[in-house]
Amino acid sequence: MNDAYLLPELIARSANRAPETLALTYAAQSMSYGALQQAVAAFAGGLRELGLQRGERVAIYLEKRFETVIASFGAAAAGGVFVPVNPLLKAEQVAYILRDCNVRVLISSSERLALLQPALAACPDLRLQVTVNPEASPAGDDTTPAMGWENVLQAGAGRGGHRVIDTDMVAILYTSGSTGKPKGVVLSHRNMVAGAKSVASYLENNADDTLLAALPLSFDAGFSQLTTAFHVGARAVLLNYLLPRDVLKALVREKVTGLTAVPPLYIQLAGLDWPAGVDEHLRYFANTGGRMPRETLNTLRARAPRSRPFLMYGLTEAFRSTFLPPSEVDRRPDSIGKAIPNAEILVLREDGSPCAANETGELVHRGALVGLGYWNDPQKTAERYRPLPARTPGRDSGLVLPEIAVFSGDSVRMDEEGFLYFVGRRDEMIKTSGYRVSPTEVEEVLYATRMVGECAAFGLDHPMLGQAIQAVVTPPAGGEVDPVALLAECRQRMPAYMVPAAIAVRQGPLPRNPNGKIDRKLLASEFVADNESAAG
Repeated sequence: MNDAYLLPELIARSANRAPETLALTYAAQSMSYGALQQAVAAFAGGLRELGLQRGERVAIYLEKRFETVIASFGAAAAGGVFVPVNPLLKAEQVAYILRDCNVRVLISSSERLALLQPALAACPDLRLQVTVNPEASPAGDDTTPAMGWENVLQAGAGRGGHRVIDTDMVAILYTSGSTGKPKGVVLSHRNMVAGAKSVASYLENNADDTLLAALPLSFDAGFSQLTTAFHVGARAVLLNYLLPRDVLKALVREKVTGLTAVPPLYIQLAGLDWPAGVDEHLRYFANTGGRMPRETLNTLRARAPRSRPFLMYGLTEAFRSTFLPPSEVDRRPDSIGKAIPNAEILVLREDGSPCAANETGELVHRGALVGLGYWNDPQKTAERYRPLPARTPGRDSGLVLPEIAVFSGDSVRMDEEGFLYFVGRRDEMIKTSGYRVSPTEVEEVLYATRMVGECAAFGLDHPMLGQAIQAVVTPPAGGEVDPVALLAECRQRMPAYMVPAAIAVRQGPLPRNPNGKIDRKLLASEFVADNESAAG
């Protein structure tokens, strides 16, 4: 069978091969590949019949459910561009995204649309609202009509999509916006299909797999659970969890074979008792979105000794970048591995020349997964998406046309064997006493003490040090934090310049951004505000 070039073909190929095989499970219901393909085609036809033009944006503001998946792939099949909006965002944040990329169609529930209506008045490009829950009356107003989900499916029976090619844009994924307004990362069909093939190859996904989609689908690693599953004809289980224990229950109930999550969730999962026998079917667990603390990794491996750990690194601007094979985890548990298939990862100096072994430089990603830039933001696009310098490895001097790569803004080093190690985000590095300190280095030591539950480190302006290191920690499960003892332990484990100047204790989970990562910048801003209030 011909290979997939366009994103919706991932579903179509699996449907042609095995239409009765289950593609999706949500709550107590499941949908086969054949039924999913029919729904995607019907929704695409409905959008075309309702006037969606090639490349126009379709936003989906829903929790994970069948309609979320159908709308995403259906918009792509129509020749449009889907914009998954994190369901945790509030009305003004949603409206900003709709305005920023000129969304034409919005798919949501009647409850969510009712809360959005005041903000939608400031979205002049919006032409249609689609309500997914059949029992509710569609929302909408005089300027923006509304339709029910089934009406859209019935509107375009037999209607095909616009002609597109694999370099056309297919999705805009918005970053969390921890530094100002969120940015829309534009991805092509080629980016997402190449990503699915690459990730599925090194995770060895196959049609017998069941992948748990626990991360938000607005997050590149979350949506990747769908694309990798559909590429190989596996089943994806959609989970909207409230508590980490819900994830464990789903692993057992659905006999999940693959779990991908971010470090904060894994930290919480490591603090729970796992049901016996989970690793009889959980073939692997994969980490993304930041370095997993070694203590957390060790605990997870003890909980599921037969499950293989994959440590991964990725950035939305290039979908996926590196992974560490399970066979290397014992030798180098702090490494983010090497480039994924069909990508090359470079470590470059400021002048664009390659770094020597173990020299810290910027991670640069080249290959088929490099996105199309930030939507309608030439300045930020020029900062992150740049031509590779002349004589960069892989670029012969006879090549005339420039090649655009993603300059990640992340500091890494590469050892003599080519394995990469994450040092820190350049914009999060703490500059103290003349040293550059990575927050993750400090956090790694704090976790290693086993005296904390969660932690975050960041720099605060200081008149003498430049920046002072502030740590915020939560108590370990069933315990308390002794800041004096914790500081003493830090002094034993790290150089003096890296020891936190202060440790603050908070109860409960630390704040997350919409993608589930601990939000260091929000914590830092709270401390700055508290200090200014005290000074006033």
